[in-house]
Amino acid sequence: MTTFEQIKKLSDERKISLKDLANKLGFGENYFYNMKNAKSSPSSEVLLKVADYFHVSVDYLLGREEQTAPQFSPELLDAIDNAEGFSGKPIDDHDKEIVKSLLAAYFAGRDK
Repeated sequence: MTTFEQIKKLSDERKISLKDLANKLGFGENYFYNMKNAKSSPSSEVLLKVADYFHVSVDYLLGREEQTAPQFSPELLDAIDNAEGFSGKPIDDHDKEIVKSLLAAYFAGRDK
């Protein structure tokens, strides 16, 4: 699978158009479609921005590794990162991982 195809697949899974993705990341709105027809690979800066947005590795975008961890939408990850406990204080990283694990288990069971 090409890098473009990986990005398109992730975009489809997250229900974001490539045009909207390009705009969110500060690229021209046709950037990804132009990338599809280009003979050269995108820069490392572009790959890092896309990988960070989708919370995947650059190697995954390049087709060098499989996606193993459950992938949550950027909005859900932001909500978890900004969550507060009952005391009104932000939850720590350990608790964030627990919340992600619980959500992954819930979604896996729901999608069966």
